[in-house]
Amino acid sequence: MAYFIIIAAYLLGSISSAVIFCRLAGLPDPRKHGSGNPGATNVLRIGGKQAALGVLLFDILKGLLPVSVGLYLALPPLQIGFIALAACLGHVFPIFFQFRGGKGVATAFGAILPLGYAISGLALLTWLIVFGISGYSSLSAVITALSVPFYVWWFKPELTFPVALVCCLLVYRHHDNIQRLWRGQEDKMWKKRK
Repeated sequence: MAYFIIIAAYLLGSISSAVIFCRLAGLPDPRKHGSGNPGATNVLRIGGKQAALGVLLFDILKGLLPVSVGLYLALPPLQIGFIALAACLGHVFPIFFQFRGGKGVATAFGAILPLGYAISGLALLTWLIVFGISGYSSLSAVITALSVPFYVWWFKPELTFPVALVCCLLVYRHHDNIQRLWRGQEDKMWKKRK
C-alpha cells in the first residue's frame, strides 16, 4: 500500500498547477516569464493574483492529501516521509511537464500540515517573519527549510529524518537563489522585474 501511495503522491505532485492556472487565466507560461519558476510566487509576479492563489492552494493540497492518507493508514514514519518526499519530487521534477517544476515550498508545507498545528504554525511563522524583514521569498523559504527539521525533532522526533530529506530538497532547489542573494542580485517580492 505504501508503494502505491508513494507513486500516487509523485504523480499528483507532477501536476503543474502554475502552468494550468496560467493557461486558464490567459497568462504567459510561468516557465518562460518572470523568474522562470512554475510556482505561486512567480505567477503572482507576472500579474495573476487569483491564479497565484489557486496555484498556492493546489500545490499545498498536493502535499497534504497523500501524507494525510498515509497517516490515516497508520503507516510507519519513514514511509510517511517518503510519501512527502515523493509529492515534492513530483512538483520539482514533474513527469507530465518535461521534469521542469517549481521549488516545492508550498507542496512541502502541505506535507507538514498533517503533522500538527505546532510544526506547521512555526514553519509559517518563520517564513512570515523572514519575509517581513527581508522581502525575499527565496530567503524565507531557505531559512524555513533549515528550521523545520528542528521543529519536527522537538514535537515528533520520529519524523525528523524524512522531513530533513524534504527540506534538503528545498534548499537544493534554491541554490540559484542563494547565489543571487549572496551577490545581492535577488529580486525582492514587491520589486517588479524590469
